[in-house]
Amino acid sequence: MIQFNSEQGAVSVSSAVFSNIAGIAATNCFGVKGMAYRSMTDGLVHLLRREAMSKGVSITYHDDNSISIELHIIVENGVNLPAVCRSIMNEVRYVVTRNTGVAVKAVDVCVDSMIL
Repeated sequence: MIQFNSEQGAVSVSSAVFSNIAGIAATNCFGVKGMAYRSMTDGLVHLLRREAMSKGVSITYHDDNSISIELHIIVENGVNLPAVCRSIMNEVRYVVTRNTGVAVKAVDVCVDSMIL
């Protein structure tokens, strides 16, 4: 959780906020089918619904009030993976910084599966 202090009080931003913003930004990019979640019981990759997309996002906090984001995604078959991943990294970094004011140190994209 990151906390912003001012004269009028403090505002705390939880990891759920960052996860939802990052998940929505990633799934809006071309070629992305959705967020992925690897089940611990059967080891299979599952496509997450819109309500549960934060399970495919991991947030790491740093001492300098910045964050790192790790995304697990499922992409369409036949897309250019480096181009799609670069687009996701740029979009997520921009949208999270614009909406929260928090600096994003790194965005790591893990492509877990491809579907038709």
